[in-house]
Amino acid sequence: MDIKPLNRDFAVSPQLALADIPAIAAQGFKAIICNRPDDEEPGQIAAAELRGAAEQLGLEFAHVPAVSGAITDANVEAMAGALARLRKPILAFCRSGARSTKLYELVASRNQSAPGARVHDVVIVGGGAAGIATASSLLKRNPKLDIAVIEPSEVHYYQPGWTMVGAGVFNKEFTRRTEAQVMPSRVTWIRAAASGFAPDGNKVILGDGSEVHYRVLVACPGIKLDWDAIPGLADAIGKNGVTSNYGYELAPYTDRLVKEFKGGRALFTQPVMPIKCAGAPQKAMYLSCHRWEKAGVLNDIDVQFHTAGAVLFGVAAYVPALMEYVERYGAHLNFESKLVAIDGAAKVATFERKDGEGTRRVEERFDMIHVVPPQVAPDFVRTSPLAAASGFVEVNEATLQHVRYPNVFALGDACSASNAKTMAAARKQAPVVAVNVLAALEGKPPAADYDGYGSCPLTVEAGKIVLAEFGYGGKLLPSLPNWLIDGTRPSRLSWLLKDTILPPVYWHGMLKGREWMVAPHAIEAAH
Repeated sequence: MDIKPLNRDFAVSPQLALADIPAIAAQGFKAIICNRPDDEEPGQIAAAELRGAAEQLGLEFAHVPAVSGAITDANVEAMAGALARLRKPILAFCRSGARSTKLYELVASRNQSAPGARVHDVVIVGGGAAGIATASSLLKRNPKLDIAVIEPSEVHYYQPGWTMVGAGVFNKEFTRRTEAQVMPSRVTWIRAAASGFAPDGNKVILGDGSEVHYRVLVACPGIKLDWDAIPGLADAIGKNGVTSNYGYELAPYTDRLVKEFKGGRALFTQPVMPIKCAGAPQKAMYLSCHRWEKAGVLNDIDVQFHTAGAVLFGVAAYVPALMEYVERYGAHLNFESKLVAIDGAAKVATFERKDGEGTRRVEERFDMIHVVPPQVAPDFVRTSPLAAASGFVEVNEATLQHVRYPNVFALGDACSASNAKTMAAARKQAPVVAVNVLAALEGKPPAADYDGYGSCPLTVEAGKIVLAEFGYGGKLLPSLPNWLIDGTRPSRLSWLLKDTILPPVYWHGMLKGREWMVAPHAIEAAH
């Protein structure tokens, strides 16, 4: 007996035998629908005989016969009636299961209006890096999949590049593409915002109240930058020396401030986790300090790093290398120091700081401050049935499958896994989710695991990067061979790789103050 669940309430299978009925009841099904006409083939068990066996075990039964390849409107109406009146979950069967699946999809599609006029094989919520990578990975494995991507934005940003915009390396326009340029051509792009999940009905609710139905859902809508969580920040940002590399329009202001800064107090902040790209707050400090060092003004600047965490970096193996630069730049570290208010006009930041006597509020004057806003799950995720206590989509950390809804998966910044929220993580998660989604479509358990891989390429000066690569529990997961890093084997890229560790997603290298983007195939071709 090969049962294929389409959702929590409905599954299909090939022809049943009388001996299968007890097992069906034991699995929790409450009703059976037979979609085969009697005497369709020799030796076929009559529907009435199956009904008797089912009802003896307390199962409801409906006979909704339909001819393979010739399903009529009357068949669809009869199926809709059976689905409405029978107790759930329901198991429907025919010769192979295909007819039952088709009838169910036709019922669902006729009950809904556009854009959910059909039941998609896969619906992906979010057209960012995680969503686009997952759609591409799925289509590479099965080009015939019906995939819909729900994404309201017409613009796609390469957000890790904003740190380089703030460092004067990129122009902001370099980090921007149209969404159409990155959207796979074979998907249905639904240009609307998701406003809710209804996983018991296998549907996503859009902002206008319409619904999109799915067989499998992939949730990757990203993370919310909560500028309003810090009183005064929303009004102060972008002027009076208050900046952030976490905004497309703000990163150029960071570049201008650093370029014009000749002396005074420069503060850099990091909020409580989780945040996307946990190395970015430090990276902003290191790159600013390096520019000030080159300009000969670093000794006239009081550099302060305020982090809500208790350590400089969560994986201890990388701290010594980072501390060399903290000491070189004369930066003062303030641990367990959380930004809680800011007055841009007065140039005063208020921190909640822990010490031996408890928690107290401390006001710090600044001439320039780089702020990283607190970050939370999107509102429609936090209030949905998919949410964990953290507000993020609750998944199994290995399979990235939802813990309560087996046809739901999540990845990227919106999932509850304890990995670092980086683009490098999404790159590793996407193929895992793709493989497991395909398994779910076939009614099979997940077949691939994610090890928690994440990468924080901490650029500490022009030409040098501390590449932090790690998985769950801080396990070190280096992705590059030693010869590529230390130059022990000749390579046409040795000039680029000298003193540089490249991260695994975009293969950044710093050379003479410029950041170059090298495709993985270029490195493969070089040795």
